[in-house]
Amino acid sequence: MGEQSGKFLLCSHYILIFAWAQNAWDMLSDEQSQKHITTGSGDLNDILGGGIHCKEVTEIGGVPGVGKTQLGIQLAINVQIPVEYGGLGGKAVYIDTEGSFMVERVYQIAEGCIRDILEHFPHSHEKSSSGQKQLQPEHFLADIYYFRICSYTEQIAVINYLEKFLGEHKDVRIVVIDSVTFHFRQDFEDLALRTRVLSGLSLKLMKIAKTYNLAVVLLNQVTTKFTEGSFQLTLALGDSWSHSCTNRLILYWNGNERYAHLDKSPSLPVASAPYAVTGKGIRDALHTNLREVDATEQATTVFLYLNVWHILHSQIEKQLQGGQLPIGMDNS
Repeated sequence: MGEQSGKFLLCSHYILIFAWAQNAWDMLSDEQSQKHITTGSGDLNDILGGGIHCKEVTEIGGVPGVGKTQLGIQLAINVQIPVEYGGLGGKAVYIDTEGSFMVERVYQIAEGCIRDILEHFPHSHEKSSSGQKQLQPEHFLADIYYFRICSYTEQIAVINYLEKFLGEHKDVRIVVIDSVTFHFRQDFEDLALRTRVLSGLSLKLMKIAKTYNLAVVLLNQVTTKFTEGSFQLTLALGDSWSHSCTNRLILYWNGNERYAHLDKSPSLPVASAPYAVTGKGIRDALHTNLREVDATEQATTVFLYLNVWHILHSQIEKQLQGGQLPIGMDNS
C-alpha cells in the first residue's frame, strides 16, 4: 500500500509539472502585457525597462542614507496608483526588520503621489465615483500591510506565512522586505546553515512572485570584504546570495548626487541613472545624465560608488596593523 501511494504521489507530481508548462511565445506575450511599478523617477524607470517588474525578485542595495527605504516606501505607495491613472491598483506588503518604516514619511510620499496624479490628470478623478476616495493619503496607508520583524526566526515564519496571506489578499502586487539581511547578519553564527536557510527563502520568494503575479523587492545592506590583499565593499550575505534575485540595483553616491546602477538583469543592459530623494519621495534629479556603461567600466564603477566608506577603510587598516579584529567585519 505504501509503494502504491508513493507511485500515485509521484505521478501526481509529474502531472502538475506538465500542467504548468508554457511555450516561449506565451511567456513573451505575458511579459510584454505586464505593467510595471513606477519608481517615481523617469530616469530610474528607463534603466529598469519601465519600472519594477511583477513576477520577478529585485534586490536594491546601498550604503545607509542613500535612499533604500525611501525607494521601498515609494514603491509601496506607487503600486496603489489606480488603473485609470496608469497604475496597478494593487496593495502592498511591507516587512520591516530594522524599524526604519516611518508612518509620517509614508503619509508625505502618499501626498506627493496624489499631487503628481492630479497634475497629470487634473479632471479625471472627478469623473470616477471612487476617484475622490482613492486619491486620499489615508486610503494609500490603509492598503499597506505592515509586519514588524524582530528576529530571523520571525522573518522565516512571516515569509512561510506569506503564501496563505496572499491567497486571502489577492490584490497585493508588491512585497518589500527592508532589509532582508539585517537579522541574518546580526544573529546567525553558523554560516553554512545561514546559506541553506537563505537559499530556501529565496526560492520561496521567487515562487511567490510568479504564482501571485507580484513584485518582490529585497532591500540589502553593504559590508566590507577582504580579498586579494585589499578591502572591497559588496552587498551583504556573500556571493551565494547574489544568485537569489532576478534584478539587482545598486544605489550609490557620486559626489553629492545619488545614482542607481543596474548591476544585473536577464534582459536589460547595464546602465546608471541619477535620482533624487525629495519631500515628495523619489523623483528625477535636476541634472540628468542617463547612460549605459560597458563591462570594463562596470567593474570599476560598482565599488567606487561608496566613497563615504573610505574613512572606514583606513580605520580598519589601522586596526589590523595594531593586531585588532575590526568590529562588525563580515567575511561572508
